[in-house]
Amino acid sequence: MTSAVGTARGTLTGKSELVVAALLFVLGVVSLIDAATVTDNAASVGPLSSSVFPTVVGAMLLGVGAALLVDVLRGGRGEMEGGEDVDLAQPTAWAPFFAISGFFLANAVLIESVGWPLTGTLLFFGSAVALGSRRFVMTLVVSAVIAFGSYLLFVYALGAFLPAGVLQGII
Repeated sequence: MTSAVGTARGTLTGKSELVVAALLFVLGVVSLIDAATVTDNAASVGPLSSSVFPTVVGAMLLGVGAALLVDVLRGGRGEMEGGEDVDLAQPTAWAPFFAISGFFLANAVLIESVGWPLTGTLLFFGSAVALGSRRFVMTLVVSAVIAFGSYLLFVYALGAFLPAGVLQGII
């Protein structure tokens, strides 16, 4: 018995894996080109220059792309993922996907004016509710603790800037 999924999978299997290998090559080349144009600055202290890390990443991307290409050309195929608790016959849950996407977009738009502690709380709370949390008060408290805690950690312990927004001067 042949299903529509099996037929479609058979025609796309090799081609999709070659596309992934090509994307890895492109990312590797872009990383190496970008690494060649990096100039040293005050942040590059020590024996290594600023271009070492992007050069290593680019070389690794090229190596993985080459290994995948060789594997696919030799007939290797990736297996369809069969999760422990995932029912592959069920359709994609688009409502949570779009809800979480909306919360990420709202975070990106509002973070400068409203600030990370509040938009982070909204992002974490909205994502948890979209994924099925029904303990709203507990979810809100945990979301606020994570958002405010990460703000305090980044700003006061690490010295990194996160916008406080409307809470500027309060926290």
